[in-house]
Amino acid sequence: MNKSLKIAQISDTHLFSDEKALHCGANVHQNLIQVLSHITSVEMPDAIIFTGDLTQDHTDASYQQFVEIFKQQNIQIPVHFIAGNHDEFSQLDNHLTGMPFNTAKELSNDFWQILLINSKSETPAGYVSQATLDELTDNIDVSKKQLVMMHHHAIDVGYSIDKHGLENKTMFWDVITQQLTIKLLACGHVHNDLAILPEKSGYPVPLYACPATSIQFDPTQNTSACNGQGAGYRIFELFTDQTFSTRTHFVGSKTAIDLT
Repeated sequence: MNKSLKIAQISDTHLFSDEKALHCGANVHQNLIQVLSHITSVEMPDAIIFTGDLTQDHTDASYQQFVEIFKQQNIQIPVHFIAGNHDEFSQLDNHLTGMPFNTAKELSNDFWQILLINSKSETPAGYVSQATLDELTDNIDVSKKQLVMMHHHAIDVGYSIDKHGLENKTMFWDVITQQLTIKLLACGHVHNDLAILPEKSGYPVPLYACPATSIQFDPTQNTSACNGQGAGYRIFELFTDQTFSTRTHFVGSKTAIDLT
């Protein structure tokens, strides 16, 4: 592939077995439908990447709801996915099969690699194992730039979700810092549109968090309270000169744009 890559990132759907069930007052089933409709009608990306927390009630039926929504929306482009802390690998593997779902954890063209890595642990917090970091290092093509995506956030964001952030940040960043072609990181989990740049964080790579399709967290609260903002998603455009841009959309509200 010689052209630029356009990726739609969605995250944190938190679906139930009951399509009418509410999560913090939001109909998350309808939110996902609206987000996918907006993606296909407005952005038309090359792929969709789902960065975890498919389910809220941990039922097989919630996974099937996810699959059915993609079928109903007639999604034809590849959908890649990783597990969030709410998900089970076995349920993802059992239900997200066949088109449009793609189990590959790498996408690439002549200029960019997108690498999806696992950060799910035995607790709600994240952990990236040494084996995963070794595999990441082995897979990097230094002739290209990399976008690395995972569920958990590797930089604290300043509100209650940080207690469930990445536990082994030092170990993670020791590896990332050595990989000079990694251009950006992306995550879900924090339920907000955030861009944490090196000049603010002190880390050498920017981190972009994806707004959730379910609810956006109110950072002033110590629980999973909604801030009133609509369902959202993030777009990455990775260009042939190895630069990139990113922006977010909120369904039914104004678009926020981050450019780097």
